[in-house]
Amino acid sequence: MKRLAVYCGSATPADPRFMELAGEVGRSLAQRGIGVVYGGGRLGLMGAVATGALEAGGEVIGVIPDALANAEVANHDCTQLITVSGMHERKLAFTNLSDGFLTIPGGVGTMDELWEAVSWAQLGYHAKPVGVLNAFGFYDHLLAFNRHMAEVGFIRPAHQGIMIAETELDLLLTRMAAHEPHTPIFAMKTSDL
Repeated sequence: MKRLAVYCGSATPADPRFMELAGEVGRSLAQRGIGVVYGGGRLGLMGAVATGALEAGGEVIGVIPDALANAEVANHDCTQLITVSGMHERKLAFTNLSDGFLTIPGGVGTMDELWEAVSWAQLGYHAKPVGVLNAFGFYDHLLAFNRHMAEVGFIRPAHQGIMIAETELDLLLTRMAAHEPHTPIFAMKTSDL
């Protein structure tokens, strides 16, 4: 994995552990020679990931929509800052520029990005690993809901392993690097659906 799209919040929670985690994720990726592709903002966890990676000498590519760049939240310290017309183009750029997806704590936008990465993997638009860093139990309920969808039958057995979740970054990155693509819906026979 040469680059990972990092999905996370642009907010700064009151609990300082979240900002510390984001900075550490950026530093750790840079120290491993893994570039960061992210939302291009300078605020919240997004800014902390970028700062951590840049301070450790890493590559940071920001992808930001015009509206946010014009609102003066763009991080001009990035190795490269790409401005796009909207959120759809932003997520497509994340997919095209990265070798996988790493989700750390965040809000609604982070969930949108995560679920799209999972959905696109399930369909066959990409065959890249989708990782979730479940730090501090932040994603316990999301992971339980994902299991519930599988138990009810809304996630096919072939796709139940798309989301790779761990509580420790090292283990998560190891599992993501060992990722083997599943059979996507586009390649399945009607009888398998």
